[in-house]
Amino acid sequence: MKKILVIEDEIAINDLICMNLEIAGYEPAAFLDGAEFSRHLKEKDDYDLALLDIMLPGKDGFELLEELKAHKIPVIYLTAKGDISSKVKGLKSGAEDYIVKPFEMLELLVRIDNVLKRYGREDPEEIHIKDVVIHEKKRTVTKDGMEISLQPMEYDCLLAFWKYKNRVMTRDQLLNLLWGVDFEGESRTIDVHVANIRKKLDFFDVIITVPRVGYRMEVPE
Repeated sequence: MKKILVIEDEIAINDLICMNLEIAGYEPAAFLDGAEFSRHLKEKDDYDLALLDIMLPGKDGFELLEELKAHKIPVIYLTAKGDISSKVKGLKSGAEDYIVKPFEMLELLVRIDNVLKRYGREDPEEIHIKDVVIHEKKRTVTKDGMEISLQPMEYDCLLAFWKYKNRVMTRDQLLNLLWGVDFEGESRTIDVHVANIRKKLDFFDVIITVPRVGYRMEVPE
């Protein structure tokens, strides 16, 4: 399980991020004070990624970035400082990404996933769901040992359900995740992909319809 630092002094935001990280299968470690975290880092540094606010008590995020880099921990800034100079300073200083509050939680999870992949810290093992095996690096899916042909978007949709399993995903969230925020097509396009995945993999009891909202992949923890 990947360990994610959440260094954010607003308790409500910190709690919300940690809750969503746990749902997505990560192990969050929360800190509210920059100086406190700095002391902690000297004793424990086995983390895969840090979500870092800039305006913190004790030490600010720009100071902590240098310490995290020294311990080879990649950083995503989460901050209310949306001005260009702060963004440029953060990215030029070595942060992997810079997200301005408020933000969509699903977008944050996708960006976390991208950074972990960039650092080779994503989970490499095959994904097993009932009698189906997803080979993420090969982009193949087998059922009872037989390869199942999925269209590229069906595969990406299936993988999205897995990465955010046991949480409800709206059609718009899935569309934005698969096609990007500028997609202007019909949201019911997702229904077609879901129907095909269910039929091909016999996932009628795995991908559940949430009426008037979207879908949820139910997988035992």
